[in-house]
Amino acid sequence: MKSKAFRAALPYTIPICIGFLFLGISYGFFMHSKGFSFLYPVLMSLFIFAGSMEFVTVNLLLTAFNPLSAFLLALMVNARHLFYGISMLDKYKNTGLKKPYLIYGMCDESFSINCTVTPPADVDKGWFMLFVTLLNQIYWVAGAALGSLLGSVISFDTTGIEFVMTALFVVMFINQWEETDHHRSALTGVFCSMVCLFLFGAQHFIIPAMALIIACFSLMARPKQEAAS
Repeated sequence: MKSKAFRAALPYTIPICIGFLFLGISYGFFMHSKGFSFLYPVLMSLFIFAGSMEFVTVNLLLTAFNPLSAFLLALMVNARHLFYGISMLDKYKNTGLKKPYLIYGMCDESFSINCTVTPPADVDKGWFMLFVTLLNQIYWVAGAALGSLLGSVISFDTTGIEFVMTALFVVMFINQWEETDHHRSALTGVFCSMVCLFLFGAQHFIIPAMALIIACFSLMARPKQEAAS
């Protein structure tokens, strides 16, 4: 049962492996350039496992300790996972002891696969989702470890390397734009984000933007539900 689930999950994670290795190596180089030892990127990848927040945490570790500011920053950077979690409530039902790790290990890429892919009938859904999540984390940790090790023997200017996470989200946005016939979702996200950026400023717009996007999607979905009934 486990081997079938692993073989079913592996092909879906291979493209993510390539991206995560590149991003993880960039992160490892970045951490090393800031003076952190090999253990820091490895342990942070294991226990934080939130790419954007891991890059942000570098500066938090180098400045005065402010737990409230760190908490609010982490909430804003990862607020989207609140909505991911709500949408996965049904998916994670009846997964037993796997559920805590599925919740902990959910990242954008694992969410995308587990939310949209239906495993074959002879494959256990819980084990499939667990292997998707586990493989993706292994890729990220391996990349961070490799980058940190290479950073100790290769020296170059790392200015701007933290931009790789922003670049990743831009690529994902463009990919979604090209794969959909209509661009209602993408335009809604851009519009809501721009409005909240104007109203709340760059430091505080993420959570209001998320709430506004969800409200807009709910309003757009209601006519379809009424028509279906």
